[in-house]
Amino acid sequence: MSTDTEQEQKPEVTAPSDLPQVAHKESWLEIVKTIVYALLIAAVVRTFVFQPFNIPSGSMEDTLLVGDYLFVSKTAYGYSKHSFPFSLAPFSGRVFGSDPERGDIVVFKLPADNSTDYIKRVIGLPGDRIQVTNGVVYLNGEALHRDQISASVEFLDGMEKYVVHYRETLPSGRSYEVLASAPDNPLNNTDVFVVPEGHYFMMGDNRDNSADSRSPSSGVRYVPAENLVGKAEIIFFSTDGSAHIWEIWQWPFAIRYSRLGNLLG
Repeated sequence: MSTDTEQEQKPEVTAPSDLPQVAHKESWLEIVKTIVYALLIAAVVRTFVFQPFNIPSGSMEDTLLVGDYLFVSKTAYGYSKHSFPFSLAPFSGRVFGSDPERGDIVVFKLPADNSTDYIKRVIGLPGDRIQVTNGVVYLNGEALHRDQISASVEFLDGMEKYVVHYRETLPSGRSYEVLASAPDNPLNNTDVFVVPEGHYFMMGDNRDNSADSRSPSSGVRYVPAENLVGKAEIIFFSTDGSAHIWEIWQWPFAIRYSRLGNLLG
């Protein structure tokens, strides 16, 4: 039997109108968290694993063409302050470092300003003696073997030129294609370069249109190990210049399909 002091306990009921509002706030919070996590993961991958680059000039033709987009491995040679965005890192030298090999295609910071990204092929390692005579590269006194592939009038570097294609082979047996289009180019006959310790000698595959280690005015000369950003690995996208990467509606007509997925040696 109940008394006047006994009160019936009733559960507290939340107003139905509050539930959608709470759920709406939680869903937006989850979306924001997901975006932040994705951006953090992308930043870590870009800084420490792979970084995308695009090719703005013809200095590495025909290996790399204007409009190619490629991934560069940041793990290949270890890390320096230049591995980080805007070179903002409180240390010098390299950590977890390893040496590039002759023939590697490397992205590096231009020694003249330590900020501009360049891409060239490694030809000389520390201690190597490099000289170019009549367009032939001599490595430690021995001429690099080269076979002519073809020769024809082509539209190169914005104009018609007589272009000779060669396959150049390093002592290791590694080979790649190079172009010659100006026999009277002074860079085809150089003094002997002796690569200092901790530095590398770089050359473009388009030998007569490349600002590289052969030219005193290029700002390249000998590239310090600290300036290496990474090794070019694969072309993941390529357009013929008629469309930007964000102009998706023009991709079917602008993409150079034969270049997609090309591995770079």
